[in-house]
Amino acid sequence: MARQGCRAHVRMQTGQALALAVILVAAVMVVFTRFFFVGQVVASKTEHTHALDTATYSGALVQARALNTLGFLNRAQVGHHIAMAHLVTLGSWASLAGTQAQQLARGNPPGYLIDMLFGGAHGQAYRAASQAVGFDQLSRPQGSLALAYKEHDRWVNEIFTNAQQALAASVPNARRQMMLNLLAQSLSDAQSRWTLQELDAGLEINDDQWPTFLRSYAGTHLRPFVLGMAQRYQFLAPRNATARNNWVVDARCPGRRHELRRRGQTQMDEEGRWQASDTESFHALRSNRWIGCYFREYPMGWGWIPTHRSQGPNARYTEAPPENFSAQDFWRWAQEHTTWDIKESTDNPLAMSYGVARGDRWSGRGLPAFLALATDGAAAVGFQATLRLTGPDGLLISTHSAAEAFFQRPQARADGKVEEANLFRPYWQARLTTPPHVAQSTLH
Repeated sequence: MARQGCRAHVRMQTGQALALAVILVAAVMVVFTRFFFVGQVVASKTEHTHALDTATYSGALVQARALNTLGFLNRAQVGHHIAMAHLVTLGSWASLAGTQAQQLARGNPPGYLIDMLFGGAHGQAYRAASQAVGFDQLSRPQGSLALAYKEHDRWVNEIFTNAQQALAASVPNARRQMMLNLLAQSLSDAQSRWTLQELDAGLEINDDQWPTFLRSYAGTHLRPFVLGMAQRYQFLAPRNATARNNWVVDARCPGRRHELRRRGQTQMDEEGRWQASDTESFHALRSNRWIGCYFREYPMGWGWIPTHRSQGPNARYTEAPPENFSAQDFWRWAQEHTTWDIKESTDNPLAMSYGVARGDRWSGRGLPAFLALATDGAAAVGFQATLRLTGPDGLLISTHSAAEAFFQRPQARADGKVEEANLFRPYWQARLTTPPHVAQSTLH
């Protein structure tokens, strides 16, 4: 009896130990399952964070490339306007050369006279106009130079302007599509593969600074910059020179001499439209008992190219100059029909009048509107992104990221100055930034 009772007691203890072992194994399995589940969640969270950071950086890169492209377009606009200044100057020079060839052929004035009074170099330059017969046709409104000017004007006022507006408007959508494509590629190996529609629904863009970062400015704001660039080119500089002969011409005015005057300039009006003028005249010193000493102008060549009907030459002229002075003396005509001071003059008003009478008016619309920073010196444009995705287990993972396009020169300026952000230098880059959220990722 005692032996049987002992065996029963042992069996009861063994059963209790087995039950405890089963409970312990179950608890270990629960802990292991929970640990495995948490590991999967952490892995998914990390994967989502890396995917969103990559996508957000790429979105900022889209912005940086757009800003750099806008900078190149602005620079191209300036370059085209400088080319237009050269074209209008070439047109004026072509007209000068062509009309000078005509005057040389007529002998009005003759080449030998210029050679005798002002030296061989001036005489040779005047006689060289014989090689420019017909050049003035290039400056006509239907000539090749005018047509080239018109084509530059079309690119500046239509193609570049429309391209800028379209590019700026397309950035938000292009940025989002880039981000969605990268998210789809980055999360393709996850347990749950989301469609583009699901990713689109889960992606939110917050605090987007792009819509207010740029602003359209009137073309007149670009005028000082274009004029500054034009000053770099000697071809566009004023073309003024005066030569005088050496001997006394008239005892009434012993200090005065015959003069050979070359005048020319290229200018931009307040609306950003170019014009150019070039004249050359021989001014013979003469005198009479009525007015004393005065200059009798003999135009040798002329050209004036305006690009808008509102423009006028920035020099003295008259709208109806006579073809010759066989019917009336020059000095008397000048007194009766003009306000010119032919005693103290320093320009070529008669040659300028012939240039105006030619009517070589080109067509130009001036400086167009352009895009630039809404705030001067604004050095960055950023945005924030949130990605919310729900897995098959019903767990919602929210991930946050932020990035920006920023302005920074790849190398420091040689003069040591700090260059403010602008939309004329392609120095925009991309980088991730810290989102304002305390925790970058949360689980629900």
